[in-house]
Order: sequence, then structure tokens, then C-alpha cells
Amino acid sequence: MTRIVIIGGGPGGYEAALVGAQLGAEVTVVDCDGLGGASVLTDCVPSKTLIATAEVMTTFDSSYEELGIVVADDTPHIEQAARVVGVDLGKVNRRVKRLALAQSHDITASVTRAGARVVRGRGKLGGPQGIDGTRDVIVTAADGTETILTADAVLIATGGHPREIPDAMPDGERILNWTQVYDLDELPEELIVVGSGVTGAEFAGAYQALGSRVTLISSRDRVLPGEDPDAAAVLEDVFRRRGMNVVGRSRAESAKRVGDRVEVTLSDGRVITGTHCLMAVGAIPNTKDMNLEESGVRLKESGHIWTDKVSRTSAPGVYAAGDVTGIFALASVAAMQGRIAMYHFLGDAVAPLNLKTVSSNVFTDPEIATVGYTQADVDSGKIDARVVKLPLLRNARAKMQGIRDGFVKLFCRPGTGIVVGGVVVSPRASELIHPISIAVDNNLTVEQIANAFTVYPSLSGSIAEVARQLHTRKTAGEA
Repeated sequence: MTRIVIIGGGPGGYEAALVGAQLGAEVTVVDCDGLGGASVLTDCVPSKTLIATAEVMTTFDSSYEELGIVVADDTPHIEQAARVVGVDLGKVNRRVKRLALAQSHDITASVTRAGARVVRGRGKLGGPQGIDGTRDVIVTAADGTETILTADAVLIATGGHPREIPDAMPDGERILNWTQVYDLDELPEELIVVGSGVTGAEFAGAYQALGSRVTLISSRDRVLPGEDPDAAAVLEDVFRRRGMNVVGRSRAESAKRVGDRVEVTLSDGRVITGTHCLMAVGAIPNTKDMNLEESGVRLKESGHIWTDKVSRTSAPGVYAAGDVTGIFALASVAAMQGRIAMYHFLGDAVAPLNLKTVSSNVFTDPEIATVGYTQADVDSGKIDARVVKLPLLRNARAKMQGIRDGFVKLFCRPGTGIVVGGVVVSPRASELIHPISIAVDNNLTVEQIANAFTVYPSLSGSIAEVARQLHTRKTAGEA
């Protein structure tokens, strides 16, 4: 029986374990924190659970008056502007942790039911490939004892951890990284978020919705510098309109605790103060002390593991998946990389990883979902595509729900009308992007999307409307 050892139990690891076991291999997963990894225990599941509460708060605060909802409130008349709905952050965070642990236990049960074995400990490669083609994996348990596992193939899926600035080290109380926020029992009164990428924007929006006064510090000229510029502009406008202090083109040099407050010093000498500070300045791959280069595994300058499109590393019999590879830090991509690795090694049919079919979502309010080629690709000439953007303000369902911000944008090839990308900015954009993802993955045309029935009224109707506009322009151009 083929022996496979998987180091790391995140999405890349546990999805690979399921596939490997189903294809008849003897699979061992080496994990030290609990299956699900950071995605389930400290990242995706916890943050999106927190954001789910924030969404309810935002929806209520922004819509209840317009929708005609009356709230019984005994606030004295002179203070009627006071917030009607509040949040118990301790209770929210207890729910966050409970759901994360439950999801981890469910994943462990699924993996063991499939026939894989789970070993607690930290794993590392034992050195170069043996003359018989096998590799050793050294597992160190919590008590320091070591066990050697022999494998025909090894998958490394060890993920990453929060990047830290030497002069802004988290203390877990006032200066925090994104794994520590779930230990807070009280809502931060004034929260400084350093970093305006996806993690920073999501937490900034969530805590603002929960009731914190938020300052978001961005080293770039706008929030979400890696996302669609039109989408980022909408979100930044929403943030500012809701009272967030967005400080652009400013790099944080240090953060220090002064009593019960935090002082963040910017590169231009300005000092911003708050009660708490969240550092969201990227992640570092977990490749240290794993004996990788000594075992023939090539690392990039960033410390990530180099892989090809079927998840192979430079070392025979060693694969890698997930955040440790530096390819799209998404649970869905990690899972696909892990599955592809197993399909490839075990001789099953396999399609190489195609990043142009990956859909992703930023869980702010509104959400930003994307798939395929981007506005930057079009603007740089990387691909020749026609673009139409339709604001949600024109959508009947959006009007009914009091939705003012957002749009649908499609990219299609001139001539053929094949859909090559799309952007959705709206509530639940993560759900609305799916039909566009199907179109991109299957080379559907704007005509096919335009001719498919949609429910009226619905937000998805805007996707068909954008397709109709692209189809009309295509037909007119050819005429």
C-alpha cells in the first residue's frame, strides 16, 4: 500500500487526506494544533463568524429607518441619537471559539472515517530521498519524544503565521494580531488597524459595525490595493461615510503600549492613539526548522515553497499546498492544491491548477467578490477585453432592501463574447459570484448568460443585465 504523510492539517492537508484515503493510500496526517489549521481555528471560520454578527449590526443600523422598522427604545429624548443596538463582545467571541472547535472536530471525524490516521506533533523532513525512493518524516510530540514515519510521498501544508514588526510586537491585550482578537471580552473603544489589505479591511469594517471607533492605517494610496480599483473606491467611501478614519499613504513604524492606551507612530512622525491596535501586516510561511532545503526542497526569497501547477516541489516525492506556497492565500486554493497533489502522485486523472478560474471574496460590508481576469489585466494590456459596470442602484431588489452601494462588472473577449472575469460588490457577493465563476470556468458567452432566466426581482438579475449590455455592444460593433 502506498504510504503518504501529510504535514499540516489545514484545508490543503485535510482535503488531501480525504482524497488519498479514498484512492486507497495509507495516509497519516501530522498536526499539532487541530485539523482545520489556521483557516478553521484562527482565521477564516472565526473572522467570518465575527463578521456575521457585524453584518447584522450594519444592516440594522443602515436600513431600519428607511425600511420603516420601529424600535422600542427607552433612551431619554435628548439622547435619542445614541446607538439603539449594542453587542456583547465576550459572548460573540465565545461563540466564535465554540464554532471553530466544532468545525475542527467535524473535520477530524471526517478524516478518520475516511481511513486516515491523525498523529499529534510537529513534523519535518528527515533528509534526502532514500535509495528505495522513500522519505522519512520526523514527528516531535508535545513531550519531546520523536517518531519517524516512512513515506512514499510527503505533502507539506503547514500554512503561515502573522507577520510581526519588531517595534510593534503584540502583547495579546492592547496590541494584537488577528489570532488574538478572539480573547477580548470587551469591545475596543478606539481601535487602530495597521494594514489595509484583506485582513485589515475585514476587521476594520467589522469592529466599526460592532461599535468601535476605528482608524485604518494604509501604506498605500487606497484600501485594498490588490483588489479591483472601482470596488476598493466603493468600500473606502462606505468606510469614511460610516465614520471610519482612513489614513492613507502612511506607514506605521512602531506601536507601543502607554498605560491603557496604545500609541502608533507613523513614518512621517505623526502619532495616532487608541485603546487597542490590531496589526494586520501580512503573513510568514511556516517553513522554518523543517529541514526543507537540506532535503532538496527549493524555497523562494520570501520563504515560501516553490511548486509547479500539480503541487510538486523541487524534491522528488515531496508536494506542497496552501499558504506555505504563497499562491493565493485562500482556503479553496489550498484545498485544490492538496487534492491535485494526491491525484497526481496516485496516478488519477488530474487537471493542473488554473488560477484564472479562482473566485475570491473580501468579507467587508459590502462584500467584494472577484473571479478571472481583472481590471488591472485589461488596463495593462495583458488581455484584450470589453468591460461593462452596472451600479446596483438600478436594481429593483436593491432598492427594496435599501442597498445603495455596489455594482456588477463583467469582462468579456471582443468578438467571441466569452466571459473572462467579473467583479461583484454587494451584500452576499460571495454567493452572487458563483454564476460568473461557472461562466469563466466553462468559457460561456455573454449571450448565454443574458439568455438564461433570472428571478425578478433579484440581485442576480444585474448579472444578466450586464451580460445583455455587453452582448448588445458586441452585436452593434459587428454590424
